[in-house]
Parts: sequence; C-alpha cells; structure tokens
Amino acid sequence: MPAFKAPLDDIRFVLDEIAGLAAVSALPGFEEATPDLLHTVVAEGAKFCETVLFPINQSGDIEGVRLEDGEVKTPAGFKDAYTQYREGGWTGLTADPAYGGQGLPYIISTVMEELLCASNLSFSMYPGLSHGAYQAMSQYGSDEIKERFMAKLVDGTWSGTMCLTEAHAGTDLGILTTRAVPAGDGAYHITGTKIFISAGEHDLTENILHLVLAKLPDAPAGTKGISMFIVPKYLPTDEGRPGTKNGVTCGSIEHKMGIKASATCVLNFDNAKGWMVGEAHKGMRAMFVMMNGARLAVGMQGLGLAEVAYQNALAYAKDRVQGRALTGPKNPTGVADLIVVHPDVRRGLLRQKAFIEGARALAYTVGAQIDIEHRATDPAVREAAADFVALMTPVVKAFLTDQAFDCTNIALQTLGGHGYIREFGMEQYVRDARIAQIYEGTNGVQALDLVGRKLPMEGGRLVRRWFELVGADLEAASADDANTEFVQPVRKALLELQKATMLLAERGFANPDEAGAAASDYLAMMGYTALGHMWVKQVVAARRHLADGSTNGDRRFYEAKLKTARFYVQKMLPESSARWAALQAGAGSVMAVAVEEF
Repeated sequence: MPAFKAPLDDIRFVLDEIAGLAAVSALPGFEEATPDLLHTVVAEGAKFCETVLFPINQSGDIEGVRLEDGEVKTPAGFKDAYTQYREGGWTGLTADPAYGGQGLPYIISTVMEELLCASNLSFSMYPGLSHGAYQAMSQYGSDEIKERFMAKLVDGTWSGTMCLTEAHAGTDLGILTTRAVPAGDGAYHITGTKIFISAGEHDLTENILHLVLAKLPDAPAGTKGISMFIVPKYLPTDEGRPGTKNGVTCGSIEHKMGIKASATCVLNFDNAKGWMVGEAHKGMRAMFVMMNGARLAVGMQGLGLAEVAYQNALAYAKDRVQGRALTGPKNPTGVADLIVVHPDVRRGLLRQKAFIEGARALAYTVGAQIDIEHRATDPAVREAAADFVALMTPVVKAFLTDQAFDCTNIALQTLGGHGYIREFGMEQYVRDARIAQIYEGTNGVQALDLVGRKLPMEGGRLVRRWFELVGADLEAASADDANTEFVQPVRKALLELQKATMLLAERGFANPDEAGAAASDYLAMMGYTALGHMWVKQVVAARRHLADGSTNGDRRFYEAKLKTARFYVQKMLPESSARWAALQAGAGSVMAVAVEEF
C-alpha cells in the first residue's frame, strides 16, 4: 500500500527562504496573517490531507464515480471527506471575508493545492473548480450576482464549474455553438452541450454553479462574440436555497485513463436559465481569470503527484534488496543489497528530488508574486509581479506537468514489476499525471502562448525583466566563489535562452511556422533555466544556514540541498542545451513532410 507524508520541512524552507513569506505577510490586509500563523495553517492542512484524503485516494480510483438517473455518485468516503473539508473552512481559505472567507494570502492556497493533489488528486478537482468560479465572479460578477451566489460558493455548500469545451470546439473556442437568448427579465435561456466538464455533476454539494461560455444572437464571429453566464443546477429561491431544477442535465460521464474519482461530465443545457457575468461578448476575459488560475493549479497537480510518487519510490528503494553494488557488497550479511545503492536507481531518485524541490520553489514564488501583484502599494512593484506571473504561468503549467509525468514513470520503474500492479499504487500516479499535460490548454498550446503572446507582450518587457532578475541573482550569488559551480551552468543556460529569444523573434517574424516549431523547445529551455535560478537561490540560503549555524540541529537538510543542486546543474540542466540545438535547427524538417507522406 502506498503512503504519503507532507514534506513540511521543505515547504517551510521554500516559503521562508525563497518565496518570501514574511514579505507577503507584510502586505496591506495581511497584518494578522503572520508567518507563524500561516505555517500552522499549512500544518493543519497537511494533517487533513494525510489522514482524511489520502486513505480514500486508491479506493476512490478503484471504485470511480457512477451515473444513476442523471445524478453522479462519488466513491465511498468522498462525501464525508468533503463535509469535513467544508466545515474546516478550507473552501474559503483565501476568499474575501466579506463573503465569509478567511482572506489569507494566495500563496497558502498554492501550498494547499500541492498537498491536496499529492494526497488525492480526484478529490481536489471538486473544490478546485469552485475556487476558479469564485475568482471569475469576484472580478466580473455584478453586485446582484455576488450577493446571490458568492457566500454559498465560499462556504462550500455550493460548488462551481467552468464550461468551455464542446465536441467540435476545444482550443478553438471561437467556433462554439452554445446559444444564449434573452429571457426578457434580465436572465437568459442557455442551450447547447458542453463536454469534459470536471465536477459537472456530483453529490458533494446541494447546488452546482456552472460558468458557461455561449453566444448571444447578435454575437460577432470568433472569440470576440463569446459571453459568460452563470447557470445553476437548481434555481435559487428568495431564501437562497436550491429551488426548481434548472434545464441542466448530465448526459454521460467519461470513462478515463486516470482521475477516476473525479466526475468528468457531458452537460446538456436545454433552455437553462442563467445570468450574464461581465459584459456581453467579453466572456473570454472573465473565463481567462479562471483559466490562468487553473493552469497554475494544474502545475501544482504535477508537483503533488511527483512528490507522492517519489516518496513511495524512495521507500521501496530503501527496503527492496536485489543484486550487489558494483563496488562490492554494502549489506554483506544479507543475500543482496538494497537497490538504493545502484547508480541507475539513485539517478532516477535524484532526478525526482531535484525536480520536485526546484519546482516547489518556482511555484511558491509565483504564488507569492500573485499576492504582491494584488496587494503591494507601489504600482511599479505590482506591475513587476504581474509580469513575472504572466510569463511563468505557461511554464508552471507545461514544464512542471511534463517533468512530473516523467517523475511518476521513473518512480514506477523504481518499483519494477511491483510498480505496474495496482496494489502498490504507483500505476495510479502515472495515469493521474497524464491528464495534466492535456487539460486547461495542452502543453503545446502553453508553449505557443509563451512564444506568441508572452514574449512580445509590452514590447518584450516581461521576458526582459525576468532576464534581468535572474542575472542579478546570479551576480549576487557569484560573490561567494563557492557558488561558482552552480552559478556558471545556470548563467550558460540563461545566455542560450537569451540567444533563443532573439532567434525566435527574427525567424518568427519572417515565418510564423518557425516560432510554432520552436515553441516547445523554447518553453523547456525556460523551464530548465527557471529551476536553475531557483536552485541557485536555495544554495545561497543553505550556505547561509550552514555558515551561521542556524540549522536547528539538522545540518544534513542543508547539506542535501547543496548536493541536490549539484545533481541538477550537472545532470539535468544540460538538457536545456540540447533543446537549444534542436531549436536552432528550425522548422525545415518539421514542415517539409507532406501530409500524404505521413
């Protein structure tokens, strides 16, 4: 049976030393959210994930969800777990106190997202979509909509979804056919079918609020004609209770490769009553609030699954005896040595460890910058934070999920044949991790977003500012000669990334296919460099603790940071140079093969 223990020591280190939790707590509105309080919240969240959610993860995968008379039944234990989650106040962790939320910093929801996904990814989908709906409505909803729906969403008695995709309209939302017709009383009648709707129907909450993209009769073509509507499963009564059943039905549920305990639904809207969120024909602006948050959350899904898979692979490697070490027996009284002594097993484990700890630092830093973007008093500081978040969003979504899927596969490989069977739980992590590379915009789409939108945005200001940030941190770290072995490889990767940026600008302007063919390689280069930057920052922090003796009696933790960073820059970061070589080759070989020749 698999196991999970929240990595609280590393979470605390990253929050305090890399992400800047103290600076977040000092922002206006967070005066009572001290670092000590926030660490306590994380510890309590970790306990809930370990003791309530993780024990029903594997059983939920085996049982799955089922559709009975148009209603979805979640696996055993899920409803009780959700009740505990809601009553514990976790649904409103970062929500506005005006609606009953706790008003804590966004960075804490980033940490909780990792813990939720590591312990039970399927469960995390239900409240996760609700948080996205809350964000969209809080920014674009009218006062009437907020008064009617927000408190129920925040306290978790109602949940939310986002309904974008149609059978013929996935990434290309401009061709969707769902229609919204004015009802004459300020409401609209919504008709159409949406597919792949996570948490579209379930038995965890008394009502479900669907945020639906549709087109009005006078809508212009393309994405400029899309509006957003809130369509509840049950029409609320004047007292705020679920009333008459609305024209929303679950036509079927998908039978998926993974996340089997998460209900992925086909939803049919038949003259369903809804209300517009935001302005007519400008629904994509509101939906992108949800989508950008969801893309960061999906990155955390990858990180969480990589963490739990690594924990179980490491435990197995420290217990399984097989073969003898190449340099002679390490367990001479036993019949064989632990497999953790074998170089290739250690390579796989270290690859997981180096990715996870670097990715955690990057993701938490993005979470902190979101708080700064919305709370800092200096407009220039807010702008810099917003630039960082916008640039890193496709990287966190795509690079973290690509690498995390590799990590779950390495973890399965560590267990050998035992990894391939259900009992040990590892094959579930591989299956669950695979979807993260697909939904909320495939990783190929994320690469195109990075190259086609984020690089040229504001005249290149976003990427230029990030280059300056990384360069400044490398320069500061190089003041200590002991850091040279870490700084120089990252500096090389940064230089190659800068060259790739200029080459893309030159080639992409002349031929858009050049940018398209290079996009995935470019995003990978930025991902490797971004994690390298995070590792340099961790090295600096670890050296400081080792030098001044502030290790709380655990020198090994900080010494392991240096060793893991060394593995990253020597064994993983060079893969960025391989991507640079592929990028320079251009689009010629990609586009030369005729369709008939495939």
